Amino acid sequence: MSRLEIKKMKHDVIIRGVGGFYDVQTTDGQVVRCRLRGRLRLADNRVLVGDRVQITITGDLEGVIEDVLPRDNYLIRPPIANIEQAIVVMALANPEPDLQLLDRLLVLIGSQQITPIICFNKTDLCLEEQVLSIKYQQCGFTVVVTSAEKNIGILDLQNLLAGKISTFAGPSGVGKSSLLNKIEPGLELAVSEVSQKLRRGRHTTREVQLIPLSNGGLVADTPGFSQLTLPNMEPVELQEYFPEIWALAGQCRFRGCLHHKEPGCAVTAAVEEQSILESRYQNYLILLEELDKLKVY
Repeated sequence: MSRLEIKKMKHDVIIRGVGGFYDVQTTDGQVVRCRLRGRLRLADNRVLVGDRVQITITGDLEGVIEDVLPRDNYLIRPPIANIEQAIVVMALANPEPDLQLLDRLLVLIGSQQITPIICFNKTDLCLEEQVLSIKYQQCGFTVVVTSAEKNIGILDLQNLLAGKISTFAGPSGVGKSSLLNKIEPGLELAVSEVSQKLRRGRHTTREVQLIPLSNGGLVADTPGFSQLTLPNMEPVELQEYFPEIWALAGQCRFRGCLHHKEPGCAVTAAVEEQSILESRYQNYLILLEELDKLKVY
């Protein structure tokens, strides 16, 4: 191919890493398998799925990544960049919802300037799905209730993913891959049953990749989460990721109130009045204590 025939494109996106090569989706919807330019291979910064790149086409759907553009955000676990929104999936049953993990994920996602969306799945196994859904909506989150088994809420989820770069997050066994199979028929992602002994699923997703959707979105099918380290932040910053607490912070007697043992605290008063969800407040205190310990060490 002559130099005149080499075509350069901008703002293409890495959708998969394969043994030192990267599949890049171009702005016109093609997928080009690329290698890194030598200087990028020697760089300290790791190239991630989701990175926006500049590439040079060198052959039939083959190319070279010339540059990696600055990131809007990135996650460490799963390792992925430039996500616009994260769909946090929790099963309403089998396994039971882990609300402490849910609140931890919401903090991690919010701290990376990613919009969190909560998906309560397996509504066909639980008759009280509206309780959690309404409570988290009242906290200020977008919530969708689904059942991959019964095709409930799938259209709502499809609409939320349209035209966005999204990732699915949540523990194994909650139905992330099953939901993606319903959202985009033909994917046939591997799914697993929940262990009846351990009451949790096994990881079926082995790598991070962005899956192109027919509605114009890109969605990451990622390994399940088991535990997460809180981001580096001051304890007083934690409340910013609890919208219902942050909304009342300005009414506390003392500026910089941590809403724990301070007198004249509007948040603890709201907890006593049951206008703030008790489980959310207790999880806030758990995370606050964790941040205090991290600050010490």
